[in-house]
Amino acid sequence: MPIFAVTYHYVSDPAVIDAHRPIHREYLRSLLDGGGLLAAGPTTGRATPSAQLIFEAESAEAVDKLLDADPFVREGVVTSREIHEWTVAIGSVGGGSGH
Repeated sequence: MPIFAVTYHYVSDPAVIDAHRPIHREYLRSLLDGGGLLAAGPTTGRATPSAQLIFEAESAEAVDKLLDADPFVREGVVTSREIHEWTVAIGSVGGGSGH
């Protein structure tokens, strides 16, 4: 199954991010159990707050639909997101392995 890398870009207001973080993380934890999420976490060293999420899914559209239900998206914490299919060339993620 394809792997997708998602970049979330957040609002610049830490208070808004903090206010919605618990329900956002609860939602992401629910995606670890059969929802296709392999890993997620904040990125550092960027001008604006952001995060990286890695999914195993049938399509980018399927990932997009899952992310529409994320409380961070619904509450406007995510200002934009990018979804790209990612070919693992070295190492392994999820059920596949790279060469």
